Amino acid sequence: MLLRRIICTVRKTPLRIKYRVYNNPLTWAMICGVGRNFFNGNLGRFAIPSFLAFTTIVYAQQPDKKVDDEIVEMADNLYDHHEVDKLYEFLSQYKDSKNDEIQWRLARAASDKSKKETDETKKKELTYEGLHHAEIAVKLNENNFAAHKWYAAQLAYVGFYGNFKIQIQNSYIVRDHFGKAIALNPQDATSIHSLGYWCFVFADMPWYQRKIASMLFATPPTSTYEEALKYFLDAENVDPNFYSMNLTMLGKTYMRIGNKKMALLYLSKAHEYPVKTEDDKDAHKEAGELLASLGVKS
Repeated sequence: MLLRRIICTVRKTPLRIKYRVYNNPLTWAMICGVGRNFFNGNLGRFAIPSFLAFTTIVYAQQPDKKVDDEIVEMADNLYDHHEVDKLYEFLSQYKDSKNDEIQWRLARAASDKSKKETDETKKKELTYEGLHHAEIAVKLNENNFAAHKWYAAQLAYVGFYGNFKIQIQNSYIVRDHFGKAIALNPQDATSIHSLGYWCFVFADMPWYQRKIASMLFATPPTSTYEEALKYFLDAENVDPNFYSMNLTMLGKTYMRIGNKKMALLYLSKAHEYPVKTEDDKDAHKEAGELLASLGVKS
């Protein structure tokens, strides 16, 4: 059986206490009747007497890297199962971590939670929190592609809370960090998609906004639908059907350049894509509306 561990961190000492659990730790947590505490991140509140029947307690000093690796493993498991709230609560315990892998995951968790939030004040707080952790991740490791990707994404989201000048000013930084993410990992489809989305936004910018941008900046950012299309197609080639929104954006971009046949193809794929996340919901809804505008009944 695979050896799995549940980590309890003793904050006031350099020791790491580990309950070495054979088989699945979630199973033993449920046996002890403390599954809820586990998912709430209250790892130190396990019912120790009941737990002793199934575990061997080992008090030992653990290397930080090993502990961090296990935190990352648990976080990725929650992310893969779309446990947005539980993931955010779990990683928030490690908000002061000096590990870039934990920090960018916390940025992503805050971002995902913000998309679910209906309270605008809380949504804004989570967005800025995500930017904060992504910035830490980049500072900790400038060679981490995911840190650059999430810094760019969160900076773009934060721009929605600023004025038009701030949005344009940030856009240069957003583009550069997505570019760095791709350079560090050319096989990451989401980074490629994100740069394509950046291109689409500026290709699709209304004429009056272009005029304002040219008044504010000597060389405002520009792009074309063809450039955006190239990135969306590249992302699809790297990882086919990886993201519902990439399919929607492919269809939307083909609409802009007048290719109805290809637009229908990708919008249909997007509309049929399984809805599991908030982004999937948005992609499904937009694809349906675009298909309707093309005369397709859902």
